[in-house]
Amino acid sequence: MRNVGIYYAFWTHEWEADFLPFVPKVKELGFDQLEVNGGTIAEMKPADRATLAGAARDAALRLSYGIGLPAQYDVSSLDEAVRANGLRYMRRMIDAVGDMGGGTICGTVHSTWPATLPPGHEDKRRFREQSLRSMREMVKVAEDRGVVLLVEVINRFEQFMINTAAEAVAYVEEVGSPACKILLDTFHMNIEEPSIGGAIRHAGKHLRQLHLGETDRKPPGLGRMPWKEIKTALDDAAFDGSLVMEPFVMSGGQVGRDVGVWRPIIENPDLDALARASLKFVRANLV
Repeated sequence: MRNVGIYYAFWTHEWEADFLPFVPKVKELGFDQLEVNGGTIAEMKPADRATLAGAARDAALRLSYGIGLPAQYDVSSLDEAVRANGLRYMRRMIDAVGDMGGGTICGTVHSTWPATLPPGHEDKRRFREQSLRSMREMVKVAEDRGVVLLVEVINRFEQFMINTAAEAVAYVEEVGSPACKILLDTFHMNIEEPSIGGAIRHAGKHLRQLHLGETDRKPPGLGRMPWKEIKTALDDAAFDGSLVMEPFVMSGGQVGRDVGVWRPIIENPDLDALARASLKFVRANLV
């Protein structure tokens, strides 16, 4: 049965947060998995990481980790000093997650976010080559620590390197490691893919996790995303990974700014009630 999770930032205005209270909350709501900010995990004290991991373990709640690498840690940078800085940062994150029992780190682990092709460049191939160099170094560490890096396919308005499932498949096959897989996201696929079901099928065995959200970032079940098509494609691909809801409905703070929520997507939302109802929808329609 597919795990169903939710991203902590559904409830927050800032990326930095105390993750510990989310463990009982998310468990009580009925989820199997909690996704948190990998950057924060990397900076936490070892004792605090151990406490969080223990709480999740006691609650039988899986942890996963997301990151949009800041520009100073861009592992696809043509500036070797920046790339090296990014590799050190990712090593700390991988080691931290490894210390907590391993798992997945997803997002722009292959570049930086948000990002457009830098001025003066018309071709992304050099950045892709740098990214591949970095990923081949990172997966060596990840393999040893029980960590899998999930390359997220992101729309053209937020990132330039990997915008389609086909590009992601080509990338992970060039890396050639069991520690490098794919994260697809319904919000991004709705923008970039001519067929969402086709994208899922093409990712196939490389697909480890799917982020769920409606076309306007509402929780699943409140919009027009083709969920029946998505379910059929997941079944066709024999997908047995995690389904992680990643809705954003609140404006304000760094979270709202970074994901482009410039108005309340839902007025005066009861976030817990929304999460509970959407979880029921996902279990009925995607699991």
